[in-house]
Amino acid sequence: MTVIVAVALLDGHRVLTAQRSYPPEYEGLWEFPGGKVDDGEDEETAARRECAEELGVVVQLGSRLGPDVTTAGGHPLRLWLARITAGSPTAHEHRALRWLSADELYDVEWIAADLPLVAAVEALLRGTA
Repeated sequence: MTVIVAVALLDGHRVLTAQRSYPPEYEGLWEFPGGKVDDGEDEETAARRECAEELGVVVQLGSRLGPDVTTAGGHPLRLWLARITAGSPTAHEHRALRWLSADELYDVEWIAADLPLVAAVEALLRGTA
């Protein structure tokens, strides 16, 4: 079964979000950056690779955050905490990037699979996790 990893990149009291540009059913919706774990790859390696490919940044991973979520395609989605150690995020594969505070998290329209993870990120940003 293919696992999907996502990354909550924190910068102080904000988290980086990414707006999808494809496929059509997700175009314009927001997500935590990430992607599929490749064959022979562990989740942590996949999360770092996805950040490099999608955002052009090097990250240091922290712990897992929130529940496992099942995507529309039936894949488990797992969120990892991270911080940028090198580079500046650039939208290589997304329409846009946006740093959101806890008060702004629900100002964007999330992909359904990511929405259950938003509450965990909100609690972390508010210091209630």
